[in-house]
Amino acid sequence: MPVAKLPTFAPDLIALFEKRGTSRIDTPVIQPAAPFLDMAGEDLRRRIFLTESDTGASLCLRPEFTIPVCLQHIESATGTPKRYAYLGQVFRQRREGANEFYQAGIEDLGDRDVASADARAISDAFASLKLALPGRAFTATLGDQSVFEAVVKALGLPSGWQKRLIHAFGNAMQLEMLLGELDEPQAVQPLAADIEAMLASGNLDALAAHVEETMHATGYLTNASRTPREIAARLAEKRALAATRLDPKALDVLEEFLSLDLPFSEAAAALAGFADAAGLKLDGALSRFDARAAALANAGVDLTSITYRAAFGRPLDYYTGLVFEIAEVGKPAVLAGGGRYDRMLTLLGAKDHIPAVGFSLWLDRIEATKGEAA
Repeated sequence: MPVAKLPTFAPDLIALFEKRGTSRIDTPVIQPAAPFLDMAGEDLRRRIFLTESDTGASLCLRPEFTIPVCLQHIESATGTPKRYAYLGQVFRQRREGANEFYQAGIEDLGDRDVASADARAISDAFASLKLALPGRAFTATLGDQSVFEAVVKALGLPSGWQKRLIHAFGNAMQLEMLLGELDEPQAVQPLAADIEAMLASGNLDALAAHVEETMHATGYLTNASRTPREIAARLAEKRALAATRLDPKALDVLEEFLSLDLPFSEAAAALAGFADAAGLKLDGALSRFDARAAALANAGVDLTSITYRAAFGRPLDYYTGLVFEIAEVGKPAVLAGGGRYDRMLTLLGAKDHIPAVGFSLWLDRIEATKGEAA
């Protein structure tokens, strides 16, 4: 297998990142596996190269930079706002291309002006590609998980269904499957009559006691990762989810939202019109969307180069708002991608809430594109 080579334009990128007010950061190639397994998403999890330490701790080769940068920021107790830039190798199994390749990018931590930080991430990603591929034209696809979450919440679905739909955001096949279940709930395999009676009555205390008794009898309790109460609550939630059927009109509303695909300059008006027609209160999410659009214009980003797709997401579970990808016009290869991940630093152990947004550049794809005719 060929060894990944540092692209010829790498020094220019490093210089650009420095001009953009970032601090260069490097992270260990060997990383704890748990954060990636917990937060990175199924698509990345199955591509990670895993190993173990001599003490049995689960480790992996660095599959991306966002989580390692955040972990190092927390460990160093550095204050925010802080902008980090990185350029180095990542390791993951891929369908096409080498399993060892270079990525570069910026992680923007702690800026409370969310709209400006989002716009800066997109602007910096465009600027990086224009530097590496001068004379080329680029197009961005933008989505917003927070708008999708607001729509799902406004439809009044049970919290369990909201979680399932939000978790599937950006995965067209999974979303379609879940919408099918909401349209036509599937029959569930009945449990023992006494358990079904407790579920029907909503008596979780009795159900938890029954679960605990069964676990003691089978010797399973000491090895359980969930408490009897948690298992009982999960059984009740599964029954509630299986019995939920979304009103056909509400299902039409959700499908209409997911079908929105239009120039970004028209997106704010289209979302406002959609919300009014559907009778949904999305004021907070829409105001944030409007603020980002204004910030992008103020940052000098060409809005005609951006398409908004309501169903667009990226295959990483940690995103919470903006998501975007950039490609050369007329070509399928994604050259840059990123988004907002406001919950991740707290989940990784930060004591205070730290808003965050970032992007990465696929340097091997950019290098390959350099050799193609413009």
